Amino acid sequence: MIRIYPEQLRTQLQNHLRPCYLLLGNDLLLLQESEDSIQAKAQLLKFNEHFRVSLEDVTDWDTIFSLSQVLSLFAHRQTLLLRLPENGVTATIEKKLAILVSLLHPDFLLILRGQKLTRAQENSFWFKALSSNNAVLVDCTTPDPAQLPCWVKNRAKNMHLSLDDAACKLLCYCYEGNLPALVQALERLKLIHPDGILTLPLVEEAVTDTSYFTPFHWINAVLSGNSKRTSHILQQLRLEAREPVILLRYIQRDIFLLLTLKRHMAYTPARILFDQHKIWQNRRPLLMQALQRLSVQQLYQAIALMLKIELTVKQDYSDYVWADINALGQLLCSNTLFPTAMIDV
Repeated sequence: MIRIYPEQLRTQLQNHLRPCYLLLGNDLLLLQESEDSIQAKAQLLKFNEHFRVSLEDVTDWDTIFSLSQVLSLFAHRQTLLLRLPENGVTATIEKKLAILVSLLHPDFLLILRGQKLTRAQENSFWFKALSSNNAVLVDCTTPDPAQLPCWVKNRAKNMHLSLDDAACKLLCYCYEGNLPALVQALERLKLIHPDGILTLPLVEEAVTDTSYFTPFHWINAVLSGNSKRTSHILQQLRLEAREPVILLRYIQRDIFLLLTLKRHMAYTPARILFDQHKIWQNRRPLLMQALQRLSVQQLYQAIALMLKIELTVKQDYSDYVWADINALGQLLCSNTLFPTAMIDV
């Protein structure tokens, strides 16, 4: 199975249309654009009948199987798009997908669209069957902060825009996690500046901060020790009227986990501790950064500050709670400007 990113899909489609495409990820813009590109290529190759089905346990699979039958000489070529369930593929659906994969032929194009790929799905029979049928997996996950600048520059280049590094950095800052708004901003800049040359002053005049974050983005920024990013994300969460208590619940779990790991690292390797606590592989580097940066004393200070915030929320909720949460984030980022007096409770 070929694994590519959406920006690589156009080149792949120019070479050859594969019998099956898996569009998996959390970004609606990337999912839709990838689907549109595949359908447009299929249309050029005379795939003139298109069907869509959202899979459930009660799906009529006999109808789906009938679509995949080998066509007569004068029949139309067909595409079938199946939306995988948001809560995961059940055992029943897995069995049916495995059968469907065995029925693929040159006049029948299968497109599967769903959430991020899980390890269980990778090990499933239907996924392995697709791997042996020249399928293509398109990773439609929203680019992370490290990948986003490259994505923005590639998108700008495809739109015949010249973007300097400072302008690109500003766009990433203002639109992280919100690719539809980012693309709209580039389209708007292209209209305003037909010559396509975009510098920082020109971009500053046209953009607004519409980045989109979840509490998990804030947690990851805290664990990585990026104090500026931590404050930016928290400000956006506040503007979106997120509940402070939710942030507390998420961060306190990681603080107590860090304290436990810190106590045992002196005589137990980190890898073994991570395995014992069933920590996902993609979180381990972030936790390791925090473990190397934070002392036990700082973690106890963070616990004391969490208690102060908890009392503030329960007794007399006010805007001051956001300042305290920001102080908590800065403490965990090891920001030396953190006022230690704030932890008195």
